[in-house]
Amino acid sequence: MSDENNTAAATPARPKTEYLEVTMEDGRKVSFAGKRKLNKETLIDDTKVETDESGNVMQISAGAVSIRMDFRNGATRTFPVPLGMLLKFAGHGAEQKYGDELASPASNPLTEEDMVLAVEDLDKEIQAGNWGKGRAAGGGGVSGASVVVQAIMEATGKDLATVKDYLDKKIASTEGLTRRALYDSFRVAGTKTGIIIKRIEDEKLAKTAKVDADAALADI
Repeated sequence: MSDENNTAAATPARPKTEYLEVTMEDGRKVSFAGKRKLNKETLIDDTKVETDESGNVMQISAGAVSIRMDFRNGATRTFPVPLGMLLKFAGHGAEQKYGDELASPASNPLTEEDMVLAVEDLDKEIQAGNWGKGRAAGGGGVSGASVVVQAIMEATGKDLATVKDYLDKKIASTEGLTRRALYDSFRVAGTKTGIIIKRIEDEKLAKTAKVDADAALADI
């Protein structure tokens, strides 16, 4: 049996998520995934929101925005956002949305440069009205993204704005292409950008090394 088959056989199948359907106090049927105890959602009453013809002025009445919290025990609570605190709530939500884009595993963290690219990528989507378009659909938060962009700039002689615009258009025009997959394509060993990326990362590693490896070998 090949190593590939051995690896596949040794990897346990991921358990299927189970859902519990609960009848809420108001009669709605709500599904709770796994051990989830709470579901949250934002409710918007469009009848209480009016926008003028220019689209720049909005009139909002009390009760236009609420949050609903459904609990696994069937309890449900709806809390309207007070008009006087609407901007505070909007700002808090924006902080959370942009901050979530920067989440990364400790084993593969984002650099500050990666973070800047991630929030800029997200903001472009937000300004275009694409709230739900995130990582899976080409959003930011890719570790090493800044190095890839730097390599493309060096290889093409193009400025940052031109490179970012190209990457955005490439993702938008290619079905199923994520930002991570696109960046990984430029990392392929032997390609012009792949060679540049390796050089940049090797130089960075040399600058942060705590021990002279050659000297250390002589001491062993």
